[in-house]
This record gives sequence, structure tokens and C-alpha cells, in this order.
Amino acid sequence: MAKILTLLQRLGFGEYEAKAYVALLKSNPLNGYELAKASGLPRANVYAVLQKLEERGAAVRLDTPEGARYAPVSPEELTKRLGSRFQEALHDARDSLEKIATPAEHEYVWNARGYVALQEHASACVDATRKRLLVAVWPEEALALAGNVARAEARGVEITTLCLAACAKECGGCRGRVYRYRVAPEKRTRWLVLVSDEAEVLAGEISHGEEALTVRTRQRVLVELAAWYIRHSIALATLLSDLGSRLKHLLKPETKSVLASVGPAGQKAGWLEHMYQILNQPSERTTE
Repeated sequence: MAKILTLLQRLGFGEYEAKAYVALLKSNPLNGYELAKASGLPRANVYAVLQKLEERGAAVRLDTPEGARYAPVSPEELTKRLGSRFQEALHDARDSLEKIATPAEHEYVWNARGYVALQEHASACVDATRKRLLVAVWPEEALALAGNVARAEARGVEITTLCLAACAKECGGCRGRVYRYRVAPEKRTRWLVLVSDEAEVLAGEISHGEEALTVRTRQRVLVELAAWYIRHSIALATLLSDLGSRLKHLLKPETKSVLASVGPAGQKAGWLEHMYQILNQPSERTTE
């Protein structure tokens, strides 16, 4: 019961309104005295509460030979009505705010914690994309964003997706041009990287406990770094996969030396060996 009352209050109901509506749902029609008794409301307040419920479209007055009685509007009709009003208010607010808004003088950097915050920022980032979307993603987040990305594709957004799990089978979440390569660092976390219209980047790190840290920004250098990370990862992985062991025979000694010197910190393997190691790992996802 407490949860239902809290949900109604989140939809704009006052505490007394929520209690009265729930009481009417349980037993109706009721007159003011009966409603006060059923809901626990003070009798002095009950008719003012009923008037508010009528104005909200949550209750209707019935004139009977015994006097006025009240019945609730069905939950389905009520929620549809509230949803329509809420959407109308949102559209009006957006239009009014956009008329007075001026561009931000500084490039923002949002830092967010929590998986729900990651999903909300990622959905907003995808929904705001108009031309091009670069995605580096694991299956869990691909499926969570599948609806947003599908709508972006439907409105003509060019989508490039790097599946970091290198799924052996399509999971249903990746869209556009899809490339499957294991090029993420070998850590017990998942990455989500989105680059929207070459103007905004979202980067999220998700642990196996579904904890998440997210950065979202329009800072130019970070946008370009993320875009190049996705594009270069696809290009390099494609070349390495195509050339295989032949590449070592094509490289000059000086080139091999350079690649050996830029390997991951703390590892003996050079860059080339490290890339072959992660690319040749078996896929962790075999989603049907």
C-alpha cells in the first residue's frame, strides 16, 4: 500500500488525494462520510479532496436518490490521461525553454555514478544523434540500447558498431555496420563508448556487480580520441586478422623494435604480440 501511495504522489497526487483514490478503488461508490471512514481522512477535508480528484479526472460524482456518491476512474484511463497531460506539459516546457536558451559558453563534462545513470545518459546521447553514431559496446548494453539505436537508424543515422565481445552469433542489439573484435583491455569490466555526430562522447565502465562510472562531454579532444579509438580499433583489428602471421615477415627490424617498445605497461609482450593475444581469445558470448 505504501508503495502505491508513493507512486501516486510521484504522479502529482497529494497525500490525501492518493489515499482517497485508493480507497475508492477498493470500494465504490462512496459518499463523503464513507470515504473518510474507508481512507482514514479527516471528515473536514474529504470534500475538498474529492473536488481535487474530480478536477484531476481521477474520480466522478454520481447523483443518486440518497445524495452524491463518488466512483474512481479506472487505473488504465487515469494513467493514459496523466500520461497525455505530462507529455503535453513536457513539450510545452521544452519549446518555452528552447526559446530563451543560449549556447553554453564552456564545454561541459558530466560525471555520473550508477548503472541507471549510465543508461539514461546513453539513451539521451543516442536519441540526440542526427547524422553519425559510433558505438563500442558489449552485448548487455547493446540490448539495453537496442530500441534507441533502432530508432536512430530508422531516422537515417549512419551507425558503426564495434562489438567488444566479438560475439560468435548476433545478439540482436548491434546495428548498422557491425565489426566484432576483442580489442578492449583485459579487465573484469565492460566498456560502453558512444560518439554522437562527432560532437559528443559518452564513455562508461561497468563492473560485474553492475556498478558503473560514466563520463559524457563535448570537449573536443575527448570526442576525437574516442572516435579515433573506435575507428583505429576496427581498422587495426581488420588488418591484423587479415594478415595473420604473414605480417611479421613484412615488417622491418626497426618497425618490430618500435612495436615491441610500445606494448602494454607491466607486460613483456610487445604491442603486436599483445594484439594477437587479445584478438585470438575465444568469444565469451555465443548468444543465440
